[in-house]
This record gives sequence, structure tokens and C-alpha cells, in this order.
Amino acid sequence: MTSVVGEDFRDAVLAGQEWEGREFEGCDFTDADLTGLRTRNCVFTDCVFVGADLNESRHRATAFRSCRFERTVLGKSIVEGCSLLGSTFLDCRLRSLTLRETDLTLVGMGGADLRGLDLRGLRFREANLGECDMRRCDLREADLTGARLLRTRFAEADLRDARLDADGLAQANLRGARVDTLTALAFASAHGLHVD
Repeated sequence: MTSVVGEDFRDAVLAGQEWEGREFEGCDFTDADLTGLRTRNCVFTDCVFVGADLNESRHRATAFRSCRFERTVLGKSIVEGCSLLGSTFLDCRLRSLTLRETDLTLVGMGGADLRGLDLRGLRFREANLGECDMRRCDLREADLTGARLLRTRFAEADLRDARLDADGLAQANLRGARVDTLTALAFASAHGLHVD
């Protein structure tokens, strides 16, 4: 694997490139043009993507570990079989992002607009999703164990077979969400009801 450490890619034009088996650590991609970038089996650790344009990019079996995405454009991007462990997203455009079989453990997405996204089966363990707009999301079989869901909106979201703990059920706004019987019982219990 080719390794790049501490490289400055600020304002770089890297549109349409294909990267495979490359490793980036502590690199700065601030305001870089990464439109249409294709990555496969790459690792980004502690990298900064502030203001970067990742529009129409595609990432397969790639890891973004503790990376910072701020005002990053991710329109029509596809992230498949990847890990975003511990990365943070602030003021990013995420509504047309496609996520498949991706691990979002410990991700910080507080306040993000994720309306209508297909998030089936994704892992959000210990993620910060506080005040996110997740209305109309498909979250079937998603793992939200330990996720911070304070004032997260789930109206019309499908949460059947999703895993949520008592804190999440108590903090989130689940009015209008579709849930299975077990989640409904756990919700009642989290709100102090005794179900016989």
C-alpha cells in the first residue's frame, strides 16, 4: 500500500482520478476538487476535507478514520462497503449520498439533514445523530445502539427491526415513525409504561 503522510492537497485539482490501495494520514484536502474521484481499498486517517468537492465520487472498501468533513459537497456520491469510524460531518450536503454496507460507528453528524435516505442495515453505534432530520429514512435493521438521538426527528421513517436502546427511544422524536412490536414495547418501557 502506498502511504502519504501529512501532505498538503489544499486547492488541488484531482478530479476524476482513481486511487487503489493508497493510504493517507494527516493530509489536508481543504477546498480540493475531488469531483468524480474513485477510491478502492484506500485508508484516510485524520484527514481534513473542509470545503472539498467530492461530488459524484465513488468509494468502495475504503476507510475514512477520524476524518473531518466540513461544508464538503458529497452530492450523488456512493460509499459502499466502507468505514467512516469516528469521522465528523458539519454543514455537509448529504441528502443525495448513497451509503451501502457502511460502518458509521462513532460518527458525528449532529444536526445533519438526512431526509429520505436509504440507511438500511447501516451501523450507527455510538454515533452522534442529535437533532438530525431523519424523516422518511429507511432504517430497517440499522444498528443505532448507543447513538445520541436527542431531538432527532424520525417522522415517517421506517425503523422496523432497527436496534435502539432505551436512551435513544426516550430522547428521539419518533412521532409518526414505523416500528415493529418489539420496538413499540421498548419505547413504552423507556417512557415509564408497564406493559402486561
